[in-house]
Amino acid sequence: MSGGPTTHIVGAGLAGLAAAVRLALQGRRVVLYEAAPQAGGRCRSYEDKQLGVTLDNGNHLLLSGNREALAYLAATGAADSLVGPAETRFPFLDLASGERWTVEPSAGRLPWWLLSGERRIPGSSLGDWLETRHLALAGPQTTVAQAIRRRGALWRRFWQPLTVAALNTQPEEGSARLLWEVLRRSFLRGAAACRPLIARDSLAASFVEPALATVRRLGAEVRFGWRLRAIERGETRVGALLFDEVRLDLDPTDRVVLAVTPWVAGELLPELGLAFEPRPIVNAHIVLPAATRLPAELPLLGLIGGTAEWLFARGRVVSLTVSAAEALADTPNEALSERLWADTARALNLPPEPRPPLRILREKRATFAATPAAAARRPGAATGWANLALAGDYTATDLPSTIEGAIQSGHSAAAVVGR
Repeated sequence: MSGGPTTHIVGAGLAGLAAAVRLALQGRRVVLYEAAPQAGGRCRSYEDKQLGVTLDNGNHLLLSGNREALAYLAATGAADSLVGPAETRFPFLDLASGERWTVEPSAGRLPWWLLSGERRIPGSSLGDWLETRHLALAGPQTTVAQAIRRRGALWRRFWQPLTVAALNTQPEEGSARLLWEVLRRSFLRGAAACRPLIARDSLAASFVEPALATVRRLGAEVRFGWRLRAIERGETRVGALLFDEVRLDLDPTDRVVLAVTPWVAGELLPELGLAFEPRPIVNAHIVLPAATRLPAELPLLGLIGGTAEWLFARGRVVSLTVSAAEALADTPNEALSERLWADTARALNLPPEPRPPLRILREKRATFAATPAAAARRPGAATGWANLALAGDYTATDLPSTIEGAIQSGHSAAAVVGR
């Protein structure tokens, strides 16, 4: 790295890692601080000694149109660490009726597949799908439920689960504009932009370990166990970072990227008014006696009418995700395990007994509530302090809280401090 100014990046989640990789590749001097003993933030993996497997804290689905995430993986040499079907296909199962179908978008931007009754979601009409235009025209205060008014099969089998999965917020509260942006960047660009992808081995193996190796190879310093307690700031510049036992006075040319959660950022910088309401996600990981195969050899299955919205398969481990899981906050793990295993056994045609080993993971602050009010108060990467930038999926990326949004925010912050 050059002997120029230092960029101090606080937070080694995906936003901080993305900023660090981008700046290190530009030859900038980078120091990365993380309060926890490991990087990854809400996108992390760990060895579960009881189950004897590597688990991710949550399930994260990417799409082939996630340009920021794919550029980040390419920069860290991990581009081949994602797996998915050769063709764009999304299989679904309605647990109530037993119906199965597969959504297969057509190539190109024109959705020709909707003209075929055989390819549309069962029970939906072309008129139902035409309501999509209301999302494109939605105002900043419009919710998904206000924009999409029909409540038939398409609502139950597409709009409601899509909103919950993409926004981690129920459609009655979720921002129509945020959901539209998700569609605009994926399904509305054709099959080539929405092929489903998941980490082949683990989230850490794809998004964390290669990034750490890259920045270290380029000379960056990574400091774990450094918790930022305060930011000393003047009218126009940040002057010092106060960690647990260290006061770090900044040189006049130094830069800072604050890449922490909105709740931590709000405590450090109360004048920014970062009042975001959290939304939980519950994940379950089940270890089967043998590897399982999902329909058409796909790594995922959408579940309608059950407790979870998505089921993922990676070898012997089957994982389920329950988004916008406020209703499960007080549900004991044992009762929740029974419900999730019952759905899994039905989906995979497995005997209900005995129940295999299962781990429940609850992320109480998985994302911010993607409401119109929250979307309006999201800050940009630049701040009123010339040497301080913000990174995080809560910033103004035009996306909900996703891997793509987090990495995009890191790249935006790197652009601000790299000027």
